[in-house]
Amino acid sequence: MLELSIMRTVGTFTLDMALKASPGVTAVFGPSGAGKTSLARCVAGLARPDSGRIALDGRVLFDAHTDVAAHRRGIGYVFQEARLFPHMSVRQNLLYGAARGTDPGRVAEMLGIVPLLKRRPAGLSGGEAARVAIGRALLRQPRLLILDEPLAALDARRREAVLPWLEGLRDAGVPILYISHAIEEVARLADMLVLIEGGRVVRSGPLAEVLSDPAAAALMGPSQAGAVLDGLVTGHADGLATVETPVGALQVAGVGPHARAVRVRIRAEDVMIATEPPTGLSALNILPMMIAKVQAGQGPGVMLRLTSGDGALLARITQRSLKRLHLKPGQRVWAVIKTSGVARADVGLTGSR
Repeated sequence: MLELSIMRTVGTFTLDMALKASPGVTAVFGPSGAGKTSLARCVAGLARPDSGRIALDGRVLFDAHTDVAAHRRGIGYVFQEARLFPHMSVRQNLLYGAARGTDPGRVAEMLGIVPLLKRRPAGLSGGEAARVAIGRALLRQPRLLILDEPLAALDARRREAVLPWLEGLRDAGVPILYISHAIEEVARLADMLVLIEGGRVVRSGPLAEVLSDPAAAALMGPSQAGAVLDGLVTGHADGLATVETPVGALQVAGVGPHARAVRVRIRAEDVMIATEPPTGLSALNILPMMIAKVQAGQGPGVMLRLTSGDGALLARITQRSLKRLHLKPGQRVWAVIKTSGVARADVGLTGSR
């Protein structure tokens, strides 16, 4: 458990933040300049708050009388850049800073880098270097792992290659503070989500709860908005997987034949609304839902929160459509989702792989 309440001013920017991060993956999301890296550096001991308190698992790391040195905090920090030593092999990089006699085998196997152990960093791809940097931090046996935009320097293909390994870390129970401005990464990895803006926390809570809240969606921007659903794969046919979720069965592409539990992100802009059961459509995902909330934006768009059972979706439509269909909270509707609207990058693994 990470608990903090700190203030730090640099120039005209003030970080004034309080949060509690439970075990699992806590993602800190916000635009560039929101204070994400400043927060991470304060937690790691690389920057000193002006005032406040930071505690990890009940141990005070910083307050008015205490300032534990960075190397004694038991925190692993992975930066945007891998920062590997070019004259060392991958194995030597992994063991740098680890206790004498540490065997890198288990971590190397978990991250899929066993074949790289004898190579030098110059011969690694960006995704391979990122995994080595994460492995080096893990071998120090940290009580908390901070991943500060670890995939920001990678292109989409390499990010997609690394994300399954990060999902494996999450499922192995490694406590992680994940810093990002990429909502697709956050949606796949996080248990808890903290939204920050201007150096302050503007919303926090369980990932699915925050992402399905239209008010929180407005903070992230309409194009970023979308809900997440955890589900179980119950079958495969015609290249598609059937995933049983809290809102019903979904037909989804991009799910491997051996996947059992998955997390699916449904973007709000990919959800259409019908007031009657639609027929004659090519869309395979047609779900009966209830309108729980209507959130008007500053432009022509409106965000709807749709619920069914224990699950929720977001739908982004125009104000004109809202008026034309006479949509209101409490109304029964049907959510229409094209199978192709669920991108492969928005389907992640959870639990057993």
